[in-house]
Amino acid sequence: AADKIRLIPQDFFAEMCEQIIQHLNHKIPGVNTAELCQRIQTSGVEIDIGDLAKIANILSLLFSTAARNNLSTEELITILGSAGSTLPKHAVQVIRHVWNEQGKAIAASEDARNMATVGQFVDMKWKLGVAMSSDTCRSLKYPYVTVTLTVADPSGQITDKSFEMTVPQFKNFSRQFKEMASVLETV
Repeated sequence: AADKIRLIPQDFFAEMCEQIIQHLNHKIPGVNTAELCQRIQTSGVEIDIGDLAKIANILSLLFSTAARNNLSTEELITILGSAGSTLPKHAVQVIRHVWNEQGKAIAASEDARNMATVGQFVDMKWKLGVAMSSDTCRSLKYPYVTVTLTVADPSGQITDKSFEMTVPQFKNFSRQFKEMASVLETV
C-alpha cells in the first residue's frame, strides 16, 4: 500500500484523509473513491480504483482504531513509525495534520467505540423501461423497473448497486417500503 500511497499527490491524499474523518464523524455518508480516482488520473497519475479503495480502507481502519484507543497525535505517529511503516513522508505529515486537527472529534464521539459494521444508504434512483423486442422475440412490450442504490460500506466506500425488477416485483418492493414507513410512524 505504501508504494501506491507514494503515487497519490499530497493534496489528494489530504482530501481523502479528511473525507474519511468526516465519514467516521457521520458528517458524510462515505468517500467517493471512484470520483477521487478519476480526478487523480486526470492529474496524470496512474492509479487503479481498487488500489485507491484499499488505501481508503487502511486509512479508515487506522483512524477508527486510533479513535477507539484515544490516541494523541504523537502516539499515532510513533506507532506508525515503530510498525516498520514505509509510508512516504508526505503521507505521515498529512496523517499527523488531519489527526491533530480533526481526530479529537472522533475520539470524543460515543460512536467511535462502536463503529458501524453495516453500510449506509446514500441515494436511490429508479427508472421505468419497456423491452420492445429481443433476438428471440419480435414483440415483447415488457415493462421493467431499474433501481440503482447508492450505498456507503462501513469503511466509507461509496458504490452503486443496480438491479431490475418486473412490475409485480416492484409492487412488492414498494409495499414493503410502505410497511416500513407505517411501522416507523408508530415508533
